[in-house]
Amino acid sequence: MMPEADFHDTSQQDQALLEKRKRWIFIAIGAFVLLAILFIIYWLGWKRFDIATDDAYVNGNQVALMSQISGTVIAIHTDDTLLVEKNQVVIQLQKADASVTYQRAKANLAQTVRQVREYYEDVPQAQAEVALRKANLVLAQHNWSRRQGLVGALAISPEELQDRQTAVEAAQAQYDLAVHELATARARVQNTYLYSHPLVEQAKANFKAAYLDYVRTTIAAPVRGYTAKRNVQVGQTVAPGDPLLAIIPFNQIWVDANFKETQIKRIRIGQKVRVHVDANDVVYDGVVEGIEGGTGAAFALLPPQNATGNWIKIVQRLPVRVLLNPKEIQQHPLQLGLSTEVTVYTRGEKGSILRQVPQLKSVYMTNTYATQLRYVNQVMNAIIHANAPVNVGMVAYGQ
Repeated sequence: MMPEADFHDTSQQDQALLEKRKRWIFIAIGAFVLLAILFIIYWLGWKRFDIATDDAYVNGNQVALMSQISGTVIAIHTDDTLLVEKNQVVIQLQKADASVTYQRAKANLAQTVRQVREYYEDVPQAQAEVALRKANLVLAQHNWSRRQGLVGALAISPEELQDRQTAVEAAQAQYDLAVHELATARARVQNTYLYSHPLVEQAKANFKAAYLDYVRTTIAAPVRGYTAKRNVQVGQTVAPGDPLLAIIPFNQIWVDANFKETQIKRIRIGQKVRVHVDANDVVYDGVVEGIEGGTGAAFALLPPQNATGNWIKIVQRLPVRVLLNPKEIQQHPLQLGLSTEVTVYTRGEKGSILRQVPQLKSVYMTNTYATQLRYVNQVMNAIIHANAPVNVGMVAYGQ
């Protein structure tokens, strides 16, 4: 038989072990209940306001670089994946044809200025001619008037008087012709100046067009970004509007997240967003920029025809644009088309679904093409002044 002391010690150990097990069970149950309470609090306070979708992709601007004139490509200064700076020369076209046209337009402008300059010189010349013809007319009328009384006295013959009358008629005709020529000369330059004469303006417009074609043989990048989709080759003849390559400005990146129509009712402009990108496993901060004006099906090339006998309701998705933090994009660049997981924090549901104020300023712009005519006026004025003195044609006749 087991001694009574040993039996008593064993019972105490079992009792202590049982108490210990009960204590750990209560601790485990308490911890589980605490975690459940914390999770419920977290879900009620924060998590239930999160709306997520994995139907979201990185998007951005693709600046298509196209030729503005016809020409042959003689040099390409970039390639796919290479970085180009704004206003950097990217493609060079042959200048020969544009140079010939430019020289022809320059000569035409100079010739037109000289021609219009002659028009202004014709006005005082026509005025002098009118004065001369008027003096001849007055003289012929005076001679005819003096001889009218001499016919009765037989001092002159009727034939001589008739000759004087014919001279008056000829002088009158010459005077009328000179008046019409003066009117014609004035009509060429009426209400205008030499530098703004219609013929000069037309020649200036042709000169600007030729100058632009010459400048456009050098194709520059309108923005800073990375080259993609290069379709042009050296020796290729391009026409206006032909796509040459694309430039991706990585500072103009956003995410298009497609949410179900049942989720959209809680999304508002300005709400905070978390974007997880699969490619680099980085979480970006963002905000809701706007909600598209229609579903993807509404803008499809072949929209669905629901007015049919067989119809099945399909939950539609609405694109939501999410702007990312520029500093985070700079630290962790993103390529277009990458898959993302987007979570919108909708607590409070403050803000509007659609913007109430129109966008009046330019969202994106470039001044690369605005500088193409930078020096054209300087060159044009030099040509005009070289072919016409400053004091010629500065009086607008007929005003």
